[in-house]
Amino acid sequence: MTHTPILQTRLETLLWGQDPSRLPPWQAHAIQLGRLVPAVARDLTQGHLTLYAMSLVYTTLLSLVPLLAVSFSVLKGFGVHNQIEPLLSNALEPLGESGAEITRQLIGFVDRMQVGVLGALGVGMLFYTVVSLIQKIEQSFNHVWRVDEVRPFAQRFTQYLSVLTIGPVLFFSAVGVSASLGGNPLLRSVMDYEPVSWLMELARLIAPYLMISATFAFIYRFVPNSQVRLVSALIGGLVAGLLWQSVGALFAHFMAGSTQYTAIYSSLAILILLMIWIYLGWLILLVGSSIAFYQQHPELLDSPERELEPSPRQRERLALTIAARIARTHLAAEPTQDRETLAKAVRQPAHALQTTLNLLEDAGYIVRTADEPTGYVLTRPPEDIAVLDILERVRRWGEHRTGTAGQPIEPVIASIESRIETALAESLKDLSLRDLAAG
Repeated sequence: MTHTPILQTRLETLLWGQDPSRLPPWQAHAIQLGRLVPAVARDLTQGHLTLYAMSLVYTTLLSLVPLLAVSFSVLKGFGVHNQIEPLLSNALEPLGESGAEITRQLIGFVDRMQVGVLGALGVGMLFYTVVSLIQKIEQSFNHVWRVDEVRPFAQRFTQYLSVLTIGPVLFFSAVGVSASLGGNPLLRSVMDYEPVSWLMELARLIAPYLMISATFAFIYRFVPNSQVRLVSALIGGLVAGLLWQSVGALFAHFMAGSTQYTAIYSSLAILILLMIWIYLGWLILLVGSSIAFYQQHPELLDSPERELEPSPRQRERLALTIAARIARTHLAAEPTQDRETLAKAVRQPAHALQTTLNLLEDAGYIVRTADEPTGYVLTRPPEDIAVLDILERVRRWGEHRTGTAGQPIEPVIASIESRIETALAESLKDLSLRDLAAG
């Protein structure tokens, strides 16, 4: 019973008890990888990824047929609508014969759906159901990327419309081009050479993995309301693609021995297994997004905790550091710094930094710019901002929301507070933000 805490302590000491920047590169990468595994596992258990995956199962089942109908209508105009059935069949391949039956049923629903007889209200509900799925997906990815702000309505509308119209056309056109290249006479003549034939066979084997990985990378790159680097999206997509192929093979093996489910649940067995596979698919997608997030923000692996509650001293230090950096940018006439840049500089999560930025903004020291991404600039010269005022704002932040205003304070505690404030005022009375920025 006592071995588990000892092993946990030793593991934490090994992974977080040393600075990777002072180690050889191979050791630093090994430690970062070792930190990544428990971080992703922590997100699965504490970060509500499983809850988001379960909610997406319900939304997917509700929106699947309308989504296919909208995509089918768009693709039909470009002559590539016949690609939907094989793609859906590949996605449900781990379900075995049940997957083929579900594919036939879904395609049958789509073929029989007549948009013209739905009316304006019916078409509106059709698009609303599809948009709700995309919106739910965006919310899930924003949670992974610690993003609290949602896109403006106009921006969301145009992007969702692009996903529903242009996205399927480009994707299925690429699939069609890839298939047509296989019948190209020039390529077929080149494939007669054994090395080329071997390479083409290898490409045929890894093509499904690369295609699903590229699809995941595209989602990671553009769905979160955050600036996601291409390298991070690709790494997350490759890992998620590998998980998809591996879990799909295991699930197919599980399906081979799932006759007891049919015996227990009868005709509902197909629906239950479909829900399980959709749940696993969304969970894989969210895990890949988490890996992409930590690859882009390795500073968040510096602690075994997902959300750290800063101490009062750390809040003061963070506010002064951010104010000083913005002041240095002002004095050097450099481009404004956005939240992501500031978060990288102080090695803090961007969403955790927002509280301090809001504090400085509410106090009237900084203001947001109209640029994209939003930057922060001083509202007045740094020599007119006293360091003591910033500290006082930090110390009193949130007092008006606690409901303790006006409560009596014991005389001895009031005396201690008065002595602290007097000492601070005496030691910092001549120090301005310009002095702090100048070092």
